[in-house]
Amino acid sequence: MLRRAGLSLGQFLWRRKSSAEFSCSIGEAKMSRPVQAQRLEGLDKNVWVEFVKLAATYPTVNLGQGFPDFSPPDFVKEAFVKAVSGENAMLHQYTRVFGHPALVTILARFFGKLLGQDIDPLTNVMVTVGAYEALFCCFQALVDSGDEVIIIEPYFDCYEPMVKMAGGTPVFIPLRPKTPAPGKLMSSGDWQLDPAELASKFTRRTKAIVLNSPNNPLGKVFSKKEMEIIADLCVKHDVLCFSDEVYEWLVYDGKKHIRIASLPGMWDRTITIGSAGKTFSATGWKVGWMFGPDHLVKHLRTVHQNCVYHCPTAAQEAVAQGFQREFEHYGKPESYFVQLPQELQQKRDRLVQSLLAVGMKPIIPEGTYFLIADLSDFKAEVPNLPDCEEPYDSRFIKWMIKNKGLAAIPVSAFYSTAQKRNFDHLIRFCFVKEEATLKAAEDILQQWKLKKTGP
Repeated sequence: MLRRAGLSLGQFLWRRKSSAEFSCSIGEAKMSRPVQAQRLEGLDKNVWVEFVKLAATYPTVNLGQGFPDFSPPDFVKEAFVKAVSGENAMLHQYTRVFGHPALVTILARFFGKLLGQDIDPLTNVMVTVGAYEALFCCFQALVDSGDEVIIIEPYFDCYEPMVKMAGGTPVFIPLRPKTPAPGKLMSSGDWQLDPAELASKFTRRTKAIVLNSPNNPLGKVFSKKEMEIIADLCVKHDVLCFSDEVYEWLVYDGKKHIRIASLPGMWDRTITIGSAGKTFSATGWKVGWMFGPDHLVKHLRTVHQNCVYHCPTAAQEAVAQGFQREFEHYGKPESYFVQLPQELQQKRDRLVQSLLAVGMKPIIPEGTYFLIADLSDFKAEVPNLPDCEEPYDSRFIKWMIKNKGLAAIPVSAFYSTAQKRNFDHLIRFCFVKEEATLKAAEDILQQWKLKKTGP
């Protein structure tokens, strides 16, 4: 439609906005009482809405939003095509509300083997509209007014508003960076929790802790020892754990992803969340899942059935076929779960070198799609930006998009209000891009370097 109209995405969005404002101005009847639910107060801003729109408005090499710009593997694409073009008419219709039978069956089998746990596909697994919905169901079903939820900073930005929308209170605990050995680049593993500080956050009001490993945006992969500290506190204080493990297969440098539900005492208090988007490089399919004990999952089913009710059938069938294939090839060289992290580690290392060459300091991620870079020694090379309440990293990226054609995401968006200014010297890049995209970003950085060092 945009192509036929001769419009860029930015022009289209601008016209839509203008049209909407005009319609409101001539037909809006204001109500005499507030229309917004109080629980939404202060939650209207979203970093993705703002920066995705900005990247679409200007000619930009987009290393901001976390999605691959290359295709999923052939075997899942072929499974999707077969699902929508085959003779099984029921793949075009409703399937089981809590998950397509083929998908929940293979998920239970696959993760049951990894955890050493007998997982019932009908009572322990639920399919959701992406990991986002799985998280939403966790907070809505298990967090009540007055409950406290511990969130480790930096954190994926939706955790905080989802806690507040459920009536809970977020309690923040930071990962603190430690100075690396001389001559070494900082790693995401150098960012650690203080055990005593973490213990102090657990109170009689604590209902849950949110764990994200590998962590977005930092790329930290929590070690078994770190996991055991968290698990011991959860058991001691009878606290739930919402374990966001969407990047579970994207771990580098020989690191190992530990599933906290596998630790003693944790299966009965943990909801584990996964994503086909990250697992099979198909973020637009919006297929996610969660699994855990029935005494927790049954409450998430109540939220799900009264929210989205049902997830797309054909996509679930394709993901099921993908997992079946990976189950048969698990740990072998031909496994996608083996091949993808090897490919992405090379992309990560290429971006690291590009950033070092221009004077930014990358923090080497142990996992995920993302790499954080430190701008502390780079600020002097950028024109003075107007000072305001907006964190520096946000202002810097807006300038970079408009003047350099390169998009990233401000790391301050992944921190609580009290901490934003302490970490606004960091920006996040996504390196899960095809070679042409990384080369284009590299060229922009090289030209930037030449202008800085030229006559």
